[in-house]
Amino acid sequence: METVVGLHRNHFGEIISFVTSEGRVISYQKALLEAADGIIQGVQATENHDGKLVLNPEQDPSFDQYPNLF
Repeated sequence: METVVGLHRNHFGEIISFVTSEGRVISYQKALLEAADGIIQGVQATENHDGKLVLNPEQDPSFDQYPNLF
């Protein structure tokens, strides 16, 4: 099963895309959809306090420990 192994952040530090174990680079929005569809494992889509869907790792408190890959 495919997992998230890294990410890309913009100059504000916001996550803009993810790198998967299959080597794909996918947008944040596509990652949300694929997590909801069960294509990507180890992450989950949840609603934040504003009702917006956000992606969170299942085993870790945040994506801070994921490498910033280019």
